[in-house]
Amino acid sequence: MRMKLIVALVDDGRTEAVIEAGRAGGATGATIITSVRGEGLEPQKTFLGLQFEAQRDLVLFIVAETRARHILEGIRDAGHFDRESGAGIAFQVDIEDAVGLVSQLPAIRDEVKQEI
Repeated sequence: MRMKLIVALVDDGRTEAVIEAGRAGGATGATIITSVRGEGLEPQKTFLGLQFEAQRDLVLFIVAETRARHILEGIRDAGHFDRESGAGIAFQVDIEDAVGLVSQLPAIRDEVKQEI
């Protein structure tokens, strides 16, 4: 079965909405890494040398290739990625091989069969 890794860098206020959108699209789970930093086109503003940065979370989904684009679009909408500057970014990457998905593979296979 072909799989994709969806990586989303999300404003921490929208993390739960992004996870829910991923699940609604067919993701069977997510890994969340909290309090990551990033910088976009314009550096963050400072006040007296202190930076005011919004907290970000890194959310990782391993999904069936057939569902990846649908899930990616749901994440985009839930995170407001195309509506607000700096709201977040998401992308997908091919997975060559993976282990440790024993509990999730049956659910992923069932979803793929339903689409055929």
